Amino acid sequence: MTTPLEGIKVLDLSRVLAGPWCTQTLADMGAEVWKIEPPGKGDDTRSWMPPEIGGESTYFQCCNHSKKSVAIDLKSEEGQRAVRALAAEADILVENFRMGALDRMGFGFEALSQINPRLIYCSVSGYGRTGPRAAEPGYDFTIQAESGLMAITGEPDGAPMKMGVAITDLVTGMNAVQAILAALLARERTGRGQHIDIALFDSAVALLANVASGHLATGALSRRYGNAHATVVPYQIFSTADSSLALAVGNDQQFRALCERVIGRPDLAEDARYSANRARVLNRETLIPILEGIFATQRTRHWIERLRAAGVPGGQVRNVREVFASPEVAARGIVSVVPDALHGELRLVRSPLRLSDTPLRAPQAPPRLGEHTDEVLGRITSPSNE
Repeated sequence: MTTPLEGIKVLDLSRVLAGPWCTQTLADMGAEVWKIEPPGKGDDTRSWMPPEIGGESTYFQCCNHSKKSVAIDLKSEEGQRAVRALAAEADILVENFRMGALDRMGFGFEALSQINPRLIYCSVSGYGRTGPRAAEPGYDFTIQAESGLMAITGEPDGAPMKMGVAITDLVTGMNAVQAILAALLARERTGRGQHIDIALFDSAVALLANVASGHLATGALSRRYGNAHATVVPYQIFSTADSSLALAVGNDQQFRALCERVIGRPDLAEDARYSANRARVLNRETLIPILEGIFATQRTRHWIERLRAAGVPGGQVRNVREVFASPEVAARGIVSVVPDALHGELRLVRSPLRLSDTPLRAPQAPPRLGEHTDEVLGRITSPSNE
């Protein structure tokens, strides 16, 4: 069985997270990804540690497996000839340079599309390639702040809070993959590549989802709810006798099952203040303390067993060690153990995408800086053909 993108070649001029997350997904799909890195330094994330393994950054490993590292000095004439030769053979180019930087080197979309009209050229930036802030760099932390994501994250009486991972970088990388795949389909019809403009800010604002639609429709300003939900109750964390429980009651039928089969309080489901979700949202101040008192009487395992038997969504609040020791991770094959020349083997997270006829390939070890320079540059056409 072939992989979905077998035969597709990707020229990766991106670094840090959003762009590399995109190109790693393309690599998982079977594309050959040429990661261009400055000699002697490499991607910025190679120096982002601890944590580290044998002096190598685990941050770099999270978003660069299955790629080929090619060390090229983009400021040198020889390096620029090499990049143009690679662009002539590539199907996709992904970059996240400051606006205008690649144009000055002769690597902008207009220049490279003259060399390769079928090239799909994806630009990833903080604020997009148009607009008043197009020239500014963008970083996940500030984008979370400026997009409104921080304003709706955190405890109700606490400070705005970022997420524990760089969520706008990751989602922007995912959006870039979607756009690239759409452009590949379009190229089948038109024979032409195109320019894709993906912005962290756009992606972050889109993540506001129901918060955005609520504000646009009503003008209401959403507040922070901590681990609770703005429009669904009960949908939050509850302390138990030994740890914590995440309860996600998504509809009135589930609430009735919770009351009757889990906590033994059918009267709550009959109470007009709580029988319907809208009423529960309006009366959460009285309902939640009742549930808090009940859940505190038993251990988490007790409640999870009863919730599962009743068909009510709930789960234990796990730390990362517990996640990777869980039966779900093992059953789904989420962790791949791959051979590595330096460490013997590495444990890497597989792509979450599962396709039956064209499965994604298992991860390969992230490359050392310049590991594939001779291999890749030895295969390209002569720079004189540019």
